[in-house]
Amino acid sequence: MSIVVRFSPIALTAEKYAEATRVLTNAGEWPPAGCDYHVCFGLAGNLMVSEIWNSREQFEAFGTRLMPILAAAGIQLASPPDIFEVHNVVKG
Repeated sequence: MSIVVRFSPIALTAEKYAEATRVLTNAGEWPPAGCDYHVCFGLAGNLMVSEIWNSREQFEAFGTRLMPILAAAGIQLASPPDIFEVHNVVKG
């Protein structure tokens, strides 16, 4: 079952986001297997991230590799990510 994952980072800047993405890419971890959509959005200095994953298992497997990279980039989460089962997806 597909899931939506919604992250709420604390004061995420474009620079911190770019650094984490660069490290993930250089480590061969980006884009992650099983992640259908990744969206970074919001106001400067307060960006948020939402993703659609093929399964919770794939997300959790990636999370074990992601969290140390976020910590190294100085990215903290306000709370654990919100996870929802997908009811429907429409692509235009």
